[in-house]
Amino acid sequence: MPEDHTHASHPAIATRLKRAEGHLRRVISMIEEGRPCVDLATQLHAVERAVAEAKRALIHDHIDHCLTGGGAHDLAEIKALTKLL
Repeated sequence: MPEDHTHASHPAIATRLKRAEGHLRRVISMIEEGRPCVDLATQLHAVERAVAEAKRALIHDHIDHCLTGGGAHDLAEIKALTKLL
């Protein structure tokens, strides 16, 4: 059975991602409505930032709570995670 990777921060991260999902749906609607490219780019930038912040929060939380042993496995995982930031 896989290990449970649920953390106290996950509900807040899910909320951020749901908000980003709503923004992304709005961008799609804006494209279909023929809205100006500057407006679209602005909204897409907001979506990117929201997803990036969610990813950063997830990775930082994982490092804080899961990688505490200091072994070679933890170090390899930290190195892999930092490439995603």
